[in-house]
Amino acid sequence: MQRLRHPSFDGLLGTKPVSDHWGWDRGKPVDRYYIERFLAQHAADVRGRVLEVKDSDYTRAFDRGVTRMDVLDLDAANPAATIIADLSVGDGIPADAFDCFIITQTLQFIYDVHGAIAQCHRLLAPGGVLLATVPVVSRIVHDDGLEWDYWRFTAASCNRLFGDVFGAEQISVRTWGNVLAGVAFLRGTAWQEIPRRKLDANDPYFPILVTVRAVKKAVRG
Repeated sequence: MQRLRHPSFDGLLGTKPVSDHWGWDRGKPVDRYYIERFLAQHAADVRGRVLEVKDSDYTRAFDRGVTRMDVLDLDAANPAATIIADLSVGDGIPADAFDCFIITQTLQFIYDVHGAIAQCHRLLAPGGVLLATVPVVSRIVHDDGLEWDYWRFTAASCNRLFGDVFGAEQISVRTWGNVLAGVAFLRGTAWQEIPRRKLDANDPYFPILVTVRAVKKAVRG
């Protein structure tokens, strides 16, 4: 007897992704669609002295009055880095110095995530804004990721993690994605290969990404 196959399984029964590079070889990864939408919505926050991790690509792309760009990295070999430091400890990162800190898809690689979020708060100037993104769904990164890709997040965990440091009234947490976006992201499909109306459907029970906008309380005179 021939077994019938449901059409929704077409193309999904392989055990390997269509791209082993997140979809960068086909366009941009699905998570970048949501990251860039989030940053575009809050581009007005990208001003003054801005800190970003690894490079300043998003600072440049969403610049709305940046006066100084800094790049944070743990790796001293990064030629773009202006500050070499461990974010979970903060040594070498000035306090109360930055008007905006853009940290995308980074906190999952920091074991002491509580310490890192506390440092995010410390380095911001009063009234400064943190724009953070973290994964709900993602493959393990290449190379040594099996050893240091530590965490995945939810809206509930982000509300607690960031709210405990910044104050619940100072944060805005949002989820992005749906089950199709999650499957496509894991398979390495580029977002340009998916109809935007499907990417724009949001299902809080199947997010692939959480975004956080957190504001450090201004000092009252």
